[in-house]
Amino acid sequence: MLTKHFFLKKIGQLLLHIIFWCGVLLFYTYFFGFDSIDFSYVLSFSLFLMPITIATTYVFIYKLIPSYLIKKRYFQFGLYSLYTIIISSYLIVISVFYGLIYLSHFKYANMAPISRNLFFVATAVYLVVIVVSGFKLLKLNLKQVEQTNKLENKVLETQLKLKEQQLNYLKMQIHPHFLFNTLNTMYGFALKKADEAPEMILKLSNLLDYLLYKVDKPFVLLTDDIDHIKDYIELEKMRFNETLDITFLTRNITKDIKVAPMLLLPFIENSFKHGAIKNGLLTIRINLNCKGKTINFSIENTSKQPETFDNGIGLENIQKRLDLLYKDNYELHISNKNDFFRVHLLLNTAE
Repeated sequence: MLTKHFFLKKIGQLLLHIIFWCGVLLFYTYFFGFDSIDFSYVLSFSLFLMPITIATTYVFIYKLIPSYLIKKRYFQFGLYSLYTIIISSYLIVISVFYGLIYLSHFKYANMAPISRNLFFVATAVYLVVIVVSGFKLLKLNLKQVEQTNKLENKVLETQLKLKEQQLNYLKMQIHPHFLFNTLNTMYGFALKKADEAPEMILKLSNLLDYLLYKVDKPFVLLTDDIDHIKDYIELEKMRFNETLDITFLTRNITKDIKVAPMLLLPFIENSFKHGAIKNGLLTIRINLNCKGKTINFSIENTSKQPETFDNGIGLENIQKRLDLLYKDNYELHISNKNDFFRVHLLLNTAE
């Protein structure tokens, strides 16, 4: 649908073209009027050259450059450019004869000095064509750069949205597994009518608050995540009672370090889920310390056989989250030797 803005834009473009060609006419008048006092001759000769210049220029900037040169169809561009030059050169020759026959009445001496020279006339015409074509190329290149930037921005936006969706998907996989374990533990305490049930409900309340209001943030304070982990461990202590031997040591934890929420908890959950009770105890050792913006996290638990994160959150999901959030800024090592399953994560949070 044609709009007022469209018409105003076209009118503006038309006025710019008219002003430009008026400028070219002045240039021709000055150029061909050099060392000549016959203004009428010079103006008529310049006016005769104008259609030739305009036609040649528009053929180049509206057809040859956009359709062939920009699209890298160099052979067609060269061929059609040659045709255009031949035709325009023929018309330039006619312009010289026009000056000689119609304006000077076959009197060579009456011609403006520069208009007698075919080379200078052709130079004036093709100079305008070259200058305008140069501006057209510059404009097309700038437009192409702008389109490329817009396309790159769209690709980045799409990648960010995809990354966000992947993270949300991974979090959704984590939450059900976490809630299932916690509620299962509460159910066991409720059946036993244990005195620890109120404290357990309070711990669960804190965990749910964390899940509902903080886990959707891209990053949280490491200190908050540690508190969350401690609540989880306390719940597991109630579930395992005397069969659990766990230590959780933290050092050099500053309040300015942030991490993705629930990034470390899956490793701890895995230790409880896949850990083996040996000699009446499930042994878990957790160490977390910081050096500057680098987090050094390690955890080990007793194990009977090589275990993988096959169920629930899974090692694959943890690595995906790490790749999405900390690509090239982390090292993850997992081993299962000497009846101990070990995980070591070195994470750089500076970037």
